[in-house]
Amino acid sequence: MKIMTFNTQHCLNYIERKIDFRLMADTIVNFGAELIGLNEMRGKGENAEYDRQTEILSELTGIGHYYFAKAIDVPNMGPYGNALLSKIPVVSAETVPIPDPVPKEGFRSYETRCVLKVKLENGLTVLVTHFGLNPDEQENAVKTVLDVLEDEKCVLMGDFNVEPDNEVLLPIRARMRDAAEKLSTPKLSFPSDEPKIKIDYIFTTPDVEIVYADIPATVASDHRPHIAEIRF
Repeated sequence: MKIMTFNTQHCLNYIERKIDFRLMADTIVNFGAELIGLNEMRGKGENAEYDRQTEILSELTGIGHYYFAKAIDVPNMGPYGNALLSKIPVVSAETVPIPDPVPKEGFRSYETRCVLKVKLENGLTVLVTHFGLNPDEQENAVKTVLDVLEDEKCVLMGDFNVEPDNEVLLPIRARMRDAAEKLSTPKLSFPSDEPKIKIDYIFTTPDVEIVYADIPATVASDHRPHIAEIRF
């Protein structure tokens, strides 16, 4: 089964700086992904630029099962969050909020985040998330992930906004395997044109075999997609 995590930056063409659903859909289709976790997706809102982006990508890719998980409502704009596209029917889906830190002690911009938890008909559980920028947000995100993580047949993916050696990931690494182990050489994911860091991840429980992984040199959004082939 081929899977992908892809921060689309609300389907913004990184080079042309305009919403480009076709480019995002082609990126997904070109790598043969059957299960795709999406970050920074918009839903239908008051602003004309806020549309049902997940549904649109489902139509353009021909991947018929989808779910949008709202993390926030952007004032005077619309909903924003994570999403999933799947060729496998969805049995259940829920949006799990990540608690905001109290007090907020970081120096970067804060944004409420969530974990999308989906159970598929083939028995796989999928978690899609997008961590915040501050360490206290990231710690809360890890705690939330651990609370909803299944011990078997589970995949976790998304933009974690931390690099691989960050200690905040250690509790996840204690329970899951990093698909990056299968990369032939270390690869980076952000920014997509000249990547300097790796902040996008695919993790699996130990019973899910990671056959192959890659971060292809593709410039669509500001992140490169991270892909993997799994077997369970």
